[in-house]
Amino acid sequence: MRSGLTQLKSPYMKSGHAGIFAVFLIITSISCNKPSEDQQSYTLSYGSEILYLKSQTTDYIVYPTQPSPGTYSAFPEGIEIDDNTGAINISKSETGLKYKITHTATNGDTTSTIVLLSGIQFLDKFYRLSQNDSIAFPVYNGNAANSIPLAGSSFDDNNNANSGGCSVKTTNGQINLAQTVRNGIFGAVPQNDAKQEFEIVYKLNDQSGKALNKIKVKLYYYNTMADVAPDLLQTLNDRQSQGVFLGMNNSSDGNISTARIGSASAIAKPRPPCVIIIGQQ
Repeated sequence: MRSGLTQLKSPYMKSGHAGIFAVFLIITSISCNKPSEDQQSYTLSYGSEILYLKSQTTDYIVYPTQPSPGTYSAFPEGIEIDDNTGAINISKSETGLKYKITHTATNGDTTSTIVLLSGIQFLDKFYRLSQNDSIAFPVYNGNAANSIPLAGSSFDDNNNANSGGCSVKTTNGQINLAQTVRNGIFGAVPQNDAKQEFEIVYKLNDQSGKALNKIKVKLYYYNTMADVAPDLLQTLNDRQSQGVFLGMNNSSDGNISTARIGSASAIAKPRPPCVIIIGQQ
């Protein structure tokens, strides 16, 4: 009995077409090994690098422009994302921050993109009242160099912060820390490690269409830098080492790194921002 190889070869060999047969085998091999559509290059995008909250009766959700099998993840914490579809629920996310979104395909390939959820934030920072450093300025869209669209915007819309003693200017969102201390939120005589958290509700006259937005800010008081609690310093160090730190000095531009540094078991949360008031020096 002839071998299978001989049976395949013989018709072509007899016709003198061995070369054509070899080319046929190569083309067939390439076709069989061609990657499937879901294994080809995938570009993750949400249509824009800046996503704006919208005012509507249901949660505002933004999907990737092109769906792809696999899983989605985000860094840092604070963004509400569907692991399977990559859909971002902006209504339930912390706005004013940049996030790195990563898609992991079924074959293990990964691709990432950066999105910024439009809004304001405040820098993690030591404010020294004795040096006239007494105003916490809001940062718009992740960079302190950005101008806030003030015309038509409003801050502390429900008067929650001001009624509680946190002195927020309703026209620009600036927090007067010296006045806040005088208002007695840390006591008639401020004590070391006294802290208060406030929610500031605001509307921005930008592409959000004045959608009702909000941010929680945590205020701390210490007499001197030497009095600052070690666990608070550790929190700030964790944020810095993991790329979500927003600056402890006036030179910071408010940008966050997109690289994850540090162990996954100790991921620092970027919110609420830590506004640390130093009363004496």
